[in-house]
Amino acid sequence: MVTLTHRLTLLLLVTTVVGIFSSSSSQVRATSETNARIESFSSPFATDLATLQTQIGYKFTNVDLLRRAMTHGSYSQENNKALSIFGTHIIEASVSLRFLAKDIDISSKVLTHLIAEVSNVNSSCALDGNRLGLERIIRVSRKTDASNSAILCAGFRAIFGAIATDSGLVDDAIKTFWKVHGDRAGKLVSML
Repeated sequence: MVTLTHRLTLLLLVTTVVGIFSSSSSQVRATSETNARIESFSSPFATDLATLQTQIGYKFTNVDLLRRAMTHGSYSQENNKALSIFGTHIIEASVSLRFLAKDIDISSKVLTHLIAEVSNVNSSCALDGNRLGLERIIRVSRKTDASNSAILCAGFRAIFGAIATDSGLVDDAIKTFWKVHGDRAGKLVSML
């Protein structure tokens, strides 16, 4: 009698497990079909974010970070301010690393000048943002001009803060920065 009870319990357990797996696979199928339908009706903003990822050569695991990077404070309280600050430090560190690797004896005055040139809102940062077409992507309030240099620059910097946050590696953000910014570091040195 004990063995019959064990067999019935085992049969019930197997039936339950098979039922769970078959229902979860149908849920996965339903979720995939739902996601496909949602993706086919994506917004222009989602399309712009996808295009931006292609332009910069980095695919976000968490696209919400890029969405936030492209959201100005005038548009939402969930905006790019913190990511922009982080991105500024990443850009400054990447410039420092590049020039110190080339010349460890570089003067602090020259290094500070080089960092300022790359970080300058009007001469560099906003131009890079403009080249990426960020004025068409950054979400701002109706009263705010998205082509404003400071807004473009903040969005540009926020991209790199978002990349570092997404990957957990500042190196990924630095590599992407130089890919997007271009190797104009040599041109900056010749200007001094």
